[in-house]
Amino acid sequence: MKSALYISITLFLVLVSGCQKDFLDRVPQDSISTEVFFKTEEDLQLYTNGLLSIPSAWGLYLADQGSDNAATTGAVEIKTIMTGNPTSQNLTSGWDWGRLRSINFFLDNYERAAVSAAVRDHYAGLARLYRAEFYFDKIKRYSDVPWYDHVLSTADEDELYKTQDSREMVVSNMMDDLQFAADHIWEEVPTGTPGKWVAVLIQARIALYEGTFRKYHPELNLEGTANDFLTVARDAAKKIMDSGMFSIYSTGNPAEDYYQLFVSGDLSGNPEVILSNIYDYSKSRNAGYRYEIQDYEQSPSRDLIQSYLMADGTPFTDLTGYETMQFVQEFQNRDPRLSQTMAYPGWINLADRQSTPNIQELNKNFTGYTMIKGFVNSTEQSEYESVDLPVLRYAEVLLTYAEATAELGTLTQSDLNNTVNVLRDRVGMPHLDMALANGNPDPFQLSKYPDVTGNNRGVILEIRRERRIEFALEGRRFDDLMRWHAGKLLEVKPVGMYFPGLGRYDLTGDGVPDIILISQAESIPDGDQKETNSLGAKLVYYKAGFIDDDVTVFLENGADGGQIVTEKLDRVFAEPRDYYRPIPFSETLLNPNLVQPFGWN
Repeated sequence: MKSALYISITLFLVLVSGCQKDFLDRVPQDSISTEVFFKTEEDLQLYTNGLLSIPSAWGLYLADQGSDNAATTGAVEIKTIMTGNPTSQNLTSGWDWGRLRSINFFLDNYERAAVSAAVRDHYAGLARLYRAEFYFDKIKRYSDVPWYDHVLSTADEDELYKTQDSREMVVSNMMDDLQFAADHIWEEVPTGTPGKWVAVLIQARIALYEGTFRKYHPELNLEGTANDFLTVARDAAKKIMDSGMFSIYSTGNPAEDYYQLFVSGDLSGNPEVILSNIYDYSKSRNAGYRYEIQDYEQSPSRDLIQSYLMADGTPFTDLTGYETMQFVQEFQNRDPRLSQTMAYPGWINLADRQSTPNIQELNKNFTGYTMIKGFVNSTEQSEYESVDLPVLRYAEVLLTYAEATAELGTLTQSDLNNTVNVLRDRVGMPHLDMALANGNPDPFQLSKYPDVTGNNRGVILEIRRERRIEFALEGRRFDDLMRWHAGKLLEVKPVGMYFPGLGRYDLTGDGVPDIILISQAESIPDGDQKETNSLGAKLVYYKAGFIDDDVTVFLENGADGGQIVTEKLDRVFAEPRDYYRPIPFSETLLNPNLVQPFGWN
């Protein structure tokens, strides 16, 4: 199963390599002759296989950069926007249309094939699914964009130089594409390619995004249509639930099951996985992602750590003194997903051939926390390069149904038991009680989302927490913050572990010091001169100070301690401007009819 599609995709890319130029700048290419190519089902399959685009492990697990889930040293766009002087002249990415041209080229020609209507509609459904996803990326970025459903030529000047179509018109066309895809894509498809239920889930995802975005973004003046999309999201999710095709992966081991979902070498039979990206080292299809455990660009934020509930279902932030709890304390009696997502005190890094508990590494601009979700704890390359990636999973269906129903005001306790509480059952967490959540909303959540009001306020806040925890570091957080009108949360600079000051600290949970923080004025001793703990191990030395000091750990209060600081520049999220991106200035010179969105120039 893992070898499916590799040869056909490669052949297709050779055929259409000349068709990937910007369709607004070039006429259709002649690399594929429509008189010769669009004849058989094999032709349709070959072309749509070439359009397949599935997130990589690398891309998915690093996609929380720039959100409040992770600190990052990378040049992430939103971080650059909040700390710099962004304009349409220095933000120039995103206005690319080559993929749309390839999709529309297929849709302009697929009916030439001498195949049955069902076959034609299946492949057209795939292309229309990809077109909807393409435009989803565009409306998230620009809101209003030009809609094109066919290949343009240089003679189409009116269309080439028109202004943007309205968000309402574009999204309406996207939803038509998604409905066609959901109605016509087959259920039985090669592993690793989209089938019917992928299309229905993408329909639910986009409808949830658009419904909540319209509800919480007054600058669009589209609040009155929000429930239409929330209803589509609810009904699409319910259709998947009622199909009986999927369930939450669980073997009855709450301490391992969530982690195991992300380190499997074969997800083909996993009941939770709706779409996977398949890797196989023996076929040179390498997962290529081993950096989540190291200091590579991103590290989990303390705010994310604090969002996980206690094992009894109460908020961690209700504990007295939670703000000054240290690493070992933070992981005690928590939602089991915390220790299945982050390296925890006592975790042993077998991949580095450790035989004793891992000592968290501290480094400049990083939080001290590290991620183990998706990390195969093995030295065998054939194992860690062959781990499959769960791109779409049933957990999203359940949380989509719960959120859409809550936002519509029709959520019941039975709905929660069939959605959120199924996810909690996997890890042995207490159930979410609707009456308790609404009767006593968590202040930690309230402070994050002041826009949430109404009788269901408390349970909506808890569903949002559940999304953050269940999809932690899977690349969902930034889109969620944008649709919830929660961009101001990004103004808070991510911080890391708390240390009360200089001195010795246990990071493995055995009560024995592992590291020592010394002042900038002190010198780190040579190897033999370093202090030895009671286990006979040399302490790891760090110089601690302010972010401008010549030290190895940045603390809020320098030598007097505090949380680890990851960056210096202040952040400013300008509303509503920063929920969108500018059209590159060069494009507005080519087409003066294009209008910049919401405060961009």
